[in-house]
Amino acid sequence: MKLFCFLTLFFTLTLQAQIQINGIVTDSNNKPLPFATITTSENNSTITDIDGKFIFKISTSATSVTVSYIGFKTKTIPLITNKKFYAVTLLQKTDDLKEVVVSNENPALTIIRKAIASKSLNDPQKKLKTFEYKTYNKLIVTANPDSINGRIDSSAAYKDLDKKIIHIDSSDYKFKEIISKQHLFQTEKVSQYQFGNNKLKETILGTKMAGFKQPIYEVIAFNLQSISIYDPKYELLETKYENPIAGNAPSNYAYKLLDTVSIKGRDAYMIYFKPKRKRKASRLEGVLYIDKENFAVAKAVMRIKGVLDISGVHEFEYIPKDKIWFQSNTTFKIVKGKNDDDIKILGGTIQFDGDVEENFEPRKKVASDFTYLISESNSFDVRVNTTEPIKNASLYIEIKDDAAQKPESFWEAYRKENLDEKSQKTYVLLDSISVSNRIEKRLGIGRKILNGFYPIGPVDLDLKKIISYNNYEGFRLGLGGITNERFSKNYRIEGYTAYGTKDGAFKYSLGGGVLLDKHTNTWFNGYYADDVREIASTVFAVDKRVFKIYDPRPINISTFYEYSGWRGNIQTKIIPKTEAVLEVSRNYIEPKFDYLFNLNGRLYSSYIMTTAVLSIVWTPFSDVMQTPTGRNEADKRFPRFTFQYTQSLPNVFANDFTFSKIDFKAEYEKKYLNRQKTSLLLQAGYANGDVPLTHLYNTSPNNLTKETVVQRITFSGRNAFETMYFNEFFSSQYLIFQIKHGFDRIKILKKVRPSLVLVTRMAWGSMENPEQHIGQEYKTLEKGFFESGIELNKIYKGFGLGGFYRYGPNQLKKFEDNIAVKISYVIDLGL
Repeated sequence: MKLFCFLTLFFTLTLQAQIQINGIVTDSNNKPLPFATITTSENNSTITDIDGKFIFKISTSATSVTVSYIGFKTKTIPLITNKKFYAVTLLQKTDDLKEVVVSNENPALTIIRKAIASKSLNDPQKKLKTFEYKTYNKLIVTANPDSINGRIDSSAAYKDLDKKIIHIDSSDYKFKEIISKQHLFQTEKVSQYQFGNNKLKETILGTKMAGFKQPIYEVIAFNLQSISIYDPKYELLETKYENPIAGNAPSNYAYKLLDTVSIKGRDAYMIYFKPKRKRKASRLEGVLYIDKENFAVAKAVMRIKGVLDISGVHEFEYIPKDKIWFQSNTTFKIVKGKNDDDIKILGGTIQFDGDVEENFEPRKKVASDFTYLISESNSFDVRVNTTEPIKNASLYIEIKDDAAQKPESFWEAYRKENLDEKSQKTYVLLDSISVSNRIEKRLGIGRKILNGFYPIGPVDLDLKKIISYNNYEGFRLGLGGITNERFSKNYRIEGYTAYGTKDGAFKYSLGGGVLLDKHTNTWFNGYYADDVREIASTVFAVDKRVFKIYDPRPINISTFYEYSGWRGNIQTKIIPKTEAVLEVSRNYIEPKFDYLFNLNGRLYSSYIMTTAVLSIVWTPFSDVMQTPTGRNEADKRFPRFTFQYTQSLPNVFANDFTFSKIDFKAEYEKKYLNRQKTSLLLQAGYANGDVPLTHLYNTSPNNLTKETVVQRITFSGRNAFETMYFNEFFSSQYLIFQIKHGFDRIKILKKVRPSLVLVTRMAWGSMENPEQHIGQEYKTLEKGFFESGIELNKIYKGFGLGGFYRYGPNQLKKFEDNIAVKISYVIDLGL
């Protein structure tokens, strides 16, 4: 969701760039010199990129720039009024660089090893117990007007010397005209960072987003780059890469000593690093400036170059009293990289055109080639070893209620420099453009669609309720929705109705809720429902709604029970990193298949259940964001634990049975730097007392009872046993374990890039009091159930294929009966 909102803003809004000089630095053979140092006469500096190119914002009072590179003669270039491009050629020195490190190995590697060994002494989050500071951040999406050809291109067609058709292309002209006057998008933020007890909290004091009355909180929480340069996994645009000063980095990176320079009055080694092996997407390229005395990072440039060219720069100030380099400024930039494939995100709403047409002729440059994003943060008011306690320390980000309503005097106090005329116009013009083009509304609609809703006035239409299919109801046609903030921010009404074409019955639900506390998302809700549900299915009340255009597994389910009655619950996030639901319900249950429940000689074909349920999900390592509208999970991390306890209430509202159930789920996911991923799932349940089969466990089977493998081909389920037949096993206590390992996508053809996933599942279970269940034949899982398989997902346009094999004690006699072939479909939004 964060990435969706961020990229939507990045690519759908139009921005402007500032005046700057640019150029290229090469040697006498016209080969580019990467990471050459460029310093102005006012002692401001930058470096060239991997291609020897640079873009440098300079003061109007600067008179010259000095270009230096290890092994080459330093050159000073005078700045000429109105000249913006400089091609600089450096001549090689005849004398060699005097190495300050005497070693038989690469001197750069020696320096890096010392920097790695000294990390705990130089990392502020390791060396200092507490600290705090403030930052001012400004983010714009823009383009350099001087890079764009502003002519209006025209062409004419003639027939018999008569002009018939004139084609006019004015897109570049209009684009240049816009970015010469205003930025396309702009946002500002002032934050206070506090560190203590090994936790870093950001409190957003003020935020301002051009074109939006209320800021988009997902964009605010978007992690452009790692805050700490010492993180073992360095992050750029929410993608993690191996840090060049991580413990194992020397085995994966090559290092080269470029120069010795002065940073903030202290001598530093300038070390270039790159992956040892080409085409390693999990590794960075860039330059580290290592302090000669304490081997701390005094400046860093981190870059990844591919479809998008992304770079992050960290600058530091040295604090003599504490003998530590503390981060002072960061810069993050995205431009289009080298790419010959069109990049389409969200069905083409966001698009980068490829560099080569199918006929291999160079195409004309378009807006996406010139547009870039730049985010700059300046730190100030740094205080170390503070004693003031951190309020709500468990929160990762807290946005103050009045953060979006700060007066202009607030921003003037925190800005490093006043907004120029273009930036001032951006807020005014984008606010009006946002209204006229309904940008804020369209973004809100997109966010809701991803969650399965479409807003129509004060009601969000539930897309999941429109149509579905299963073997009992046939086609289930329905209509449902929930009121949104246009109806009320403190109350909601929701409901749905549906009709099954096969069972010929209507189903419905109607309910509502009242907000008790917006900061902790605490709601009191009440519902009445008359509907059907799969027998023996496990439903965690706290599980998040998952929206799919189709839900494949229920298609082949034929055994349901009807439930009708009411339920009331309280849902809350009052404890950070948890979400809880406490619910009481009373339902009339009627199995819609041949089944009787035997309790002390009395046979029940229907019954009443009054129960209380406590459901809690705990995410101890996730980052939580507190916004003026509630708490959200800013960064989903693993492991995640879900616990649920169900207790029947004897003699309450004519309840028929006495029982209790305990359900547990643990999820873990590990993403590797080589784009592989391992997922683990452990789930268990225990039912004690007199529990009908409808409310026991079936361990999620997903195989049809057909003769041949071809007849059994159907869609794969989510965490389902693909070779286990429907209604084959039932349990009153069970345990399942699943492990999946996904590899990076393999490019076979341009549009055929499958993702290989290895899957293994196993389950154990038993049934207490099997004599109570009459009419349904089934087996039990005391000996265990085992299956493994291979999935080739997203082979073409989201479609994939999987094969699974059943083995172990419950293996079937016929070989082909143990095989299941499944079709998968994954909607790829390009995020």
